[in-house]
Amino acid sequence: MNRGNLTNISDFLLMGLSKWPENQQLLFPLFLCMYLITVSGNLLIILAICSNVHLHSPMYFFLINLSFTDICFISTTVPKMLVNIYTQVHTISYVKCLTQMYFFTLFVGLDDFLLGMMAYDRYIAICHPLHYSMVMIPKVCILLVSGSWIITNSCSLLHTLLVNQLSFCAEKTIPHFFCDLSALLKLSCSDTYINDLEIIIVGGFLVGAPFALIMVSYIRIILAILKIPSTGGKYKAFSTCGSHLCSVSIFYGTIMGVYFLPSSTHLDNSDMLAAIFYTIVTPMLNPFIYSLKNQDMQNALRLLSKRTFSFR
Repeated sequence: MNRGNLTNISDFLLMGLSKWPENQQLLFPLFLCMYLITVSGNLLIILAICSNVHLHSPMYFFLINLSFTDICFISTTVPKMLVNIYTQVHTISYVKCLTQMYFFTLFVGLDDFLLGMMAYDRYIAICHPLHYSMVMIPKVCILLVSGSWIITNSCSLLHTLLVNQLSFCAEKTIPHFFCDLSALLKLSCSDTYINDLEIIIVGGFLVGAPFALIMVSYIRIILAILKIPSTGGKYKAFSTCGSHLCSVSIFYGTIMGVYFLPSSTHLDNSDMLAAIFYTIVTPMLNPFIYSLKNQDMQNALRLLSKRTFSFR
């Protein structure tokens, strides 16, 4: 209660990217290009999979959902960031800030769950190939994705409702380019014990459960691959999950760097750069990661391009 007078906050200031005033003219075209590449790349992935019956399998069903989530994820933060850079007006209304926080939490959680499901899918395919068609049936895949939407929506709504109960001080500057939950709690003059406890329990579940599933799945996968006698067989088995492992490493590596390392280890602007990486760079890289070394995806993209040009 000593950080400022209580007030009815009507807006906040997103001042994250103003830390680099000398680069403001470069930031707008840079992030605009990254946003357009992300949206177009993930849309191509979705269209290529939907238009090719040979890719109508559980792995690509999860990839479609991941691409859709990445489009929504980056659209939650980047358009507002681009407007702020272009107009040099950094305000965001209280309602829009909570809305952005809700959708950001939702799509981060969905990304976590989808990456976990994709790891489990690869585990069944490599370690129990004979049971794959019986375990990963369409009904199970739909239930997994639907359940993820319900869980993440519920958790995001709980976060938002609890923040909405807080009172805020006169200070309204958020040192970030989006409405980050932890940054909002630091601005509150209310007791945030319940919010902090809820973050530990619910947030820990959203991140911890999928991460544990990924770790267990890949430990089993690695052990199974090591038992394959031929080098070619090992390479073929690992190539089916290499793209996913790369995406997981980038996503979780940057998130843990921001939220789990001690604050004393953070360098100036390191949190900002890490947040940019997992909110913008990772969704942009995913279409390349899942298509560059995937022959089936490359063939589907070629077929899609041929159909597109033939219609013209």
